[in-house]
Amino acid sequence: MSCDPTINKNNALSAVSFSMKLDVNSSNMSVEPGAVRPEQGPVEYRMAGLIFYCFVFVIGVVVNFTALWVFALTTKKKNSVTVYMINVAVVDLTFILLLPFRMVYHQQDHWPFGDLFCRLMAALTIFYPCIALWLFALISADRYMAIVQPKHGKELRNVPKAVVASLGVWLMTLGSTVSLLFTEHDPDRTSNFTTCIKMQDIVYLRHDNAVNIVRLLFFFLVPICIMIGCYAVIVDNLIHGRTSKLKPKVKQKSIRIIITLIVQVLVCFVPFHVFLVLRLMGQGRDGGFSTGAVFTTFLMNMSTVLDIVLYYIVSKQFQDRVISVILYRNYLRSVRRKSRHTRTGSFRSMSNLTSAMT
Repeated sequence: MSCDPTINKNNALSAVSFSMKLDVNSSNMSVEPGAVRPEQGPVEYRMAGLIFYCFVFVIGVVVNFTALWVFALTTKKKNSVTVYMINVAVVDLTFILLLPFRMVYHQQDHWPFGDLFCRLMAALTIFYPCIALWLFALISADRYMAIVQPKHGKELRNVPKAVVASLGVWLMTLGSTVSLLFTEHDPDRTSNFTTCIKMQDIVYLRHDNAVNIVRLLFFFLVPICIMIGCYAVIVDNLIHGRTSKLKPKVKQKSIRIIITLIVQVLVCFVPFHVFLVLRLMGQGRDGGFSTGAVFTTFLMNMSTVLDIVLYYIVSKQFQDRVISVILYRNYLRSVRRKSRHTRTGSFRSMSNLTSAMT
């Protein structure tokens, strides 16, 4: 055993530094309850996100499965609008069925599904509004042809051409977003992919701003301009009475579709894209938790639920299904009452027959 004070002093310093390293490591590994994680934000935001996504998942699955069943299986006479509604329901379901992974992330504050699935979730966050807006643009163009050009519209508003247009939108949107699966600038690499920051904030896309600007122009401004142009011409024709040959029901239905799409775009998609532009242009911190990103993503997710209004306006069969679900108890009561009246009537008729025979 050495009694050299220099050696003892060095040993003591190394022991202190080793204990400090242990303390730092242990503090990094354990997070106190209620502590703020930079990628997930305060606990209140996580709980709000969990509740919100649970609501969207339950309502969205029921609504869109019902819509898909009505439009694809029970509608006998399909038209172009029916084809577009099927595509809207498929897109919504694709997005909704992946929400449980977001809910697990909000609940655990840890991403256990690996890097590839995180990339898929992040790409889908960009893919969904792109294809949804183009489908809305196709529906708007269909309404334009039905109201403004009813004679020529019959040639364009048929099922085969609607299928081709929908397939083109799918291929175009997939081709523009598939590159997001192979991005080199990954903000989750530092955490060894135990987080999924890129699923919640698009600030990591700043490195490819040229591509993002083209994507914004073609998948946001172009469909928005198509919708505005169609609606402006439709309203002008309605005001000046150039649609007198159309049935009042067709006019009312088209106006309701127009109002529904305008409200949905303004509430769900415009805030998301405005915040996307601000983040890409350098506003805000470089990564981490962002209240604006979370809130605008919430609004964008709400579109999958608000599509129930569009389904309800378009399809009489969907209206009947919704009404039957809402009034299910009243329906059962009416059936029971009818059965009771039938039984009572048959019993009375039998008793009358017996008395007559007697």
